[in-house]
Amino acid sequence: MLELSSVNSYYAESHVLHDVSFVVEDGEIISLLGRNGAGKTTTLLTIMGYLKPRPGRIVFNGRAIEGIPTYRIVRMGFGFVPQEREIFPSLTVRENLTIAQPRRGGRWRLGDAYRLFPRLEERQQNLGHQLSGGEQQMLAIARALMTSPSVLLLDEPSEGLAPMVVEEIIAALRDLKGEGLAILLVEQNLNLALSLADRHLIMSKGVVCFSGSSQELASNEEITRTYLAV
Repeated sequence: MLELSSVNSYYAESHVLHDVSFVVEDGEIISLLGRNGAGKTTTLLTIMGYLKPRPGRIVFNGRAIEGIPTYRIVRMGFGFVPQEREIFPSLTVRENLTIAQPRRGGRWRLGDAYRLFPRLEERQQNLGHQLSGGEQQMLAIARALMTSPSVLLLDEPSEGLAPMVVEEIIAALRDLKGEGLAILLVEQNLNLALSLADRHLIMSKGVVCFSGSSQELASNEEITRTYLAV
């Protein structure tokens, strides 16, 4: 579904990603792990068109998408949940969701979002700024899903949230995987990633330095100590 081949990205003249290559298959969850500054968020921003590979190739369903504007990438089937969530604080929950629906409609409807996160239905008339951090994260995920994506990119969805809320989000992501949605998940919570993802990539200084299954990662103490331990 999604393939990155030797992707390099820069902020001005600062070289951040170095020949990053990996594949996301239909219906699988891939976690992207690493310390702060490893290049995880930059990878998502490059996929979404905020940064252009210099050089590198990004192919989605057989079509090269590097250099395509972000709004067109979304229309092709990408959902993006940034670390900052970026919900509209002055709009209601319902308005935040409906504003993301394509003009021609899509598979996702309000009822689907509310079934995934029942708390959003309870709070549908509340403004974005009136929600808790966990509710804002649920809203950000649901809003991305309202575009009916084929692949969902999530940047640190568990950051700063209570364990009970994190469990709700994990359950929702498992449901989405069961429906065939591919997910690329940036995380620093190793236990969450191991419990949820099919495969794991570890980044360090803009380079992918490990790729493997949950079993391979959990059993490799040297890798986790070197690249993930605080």
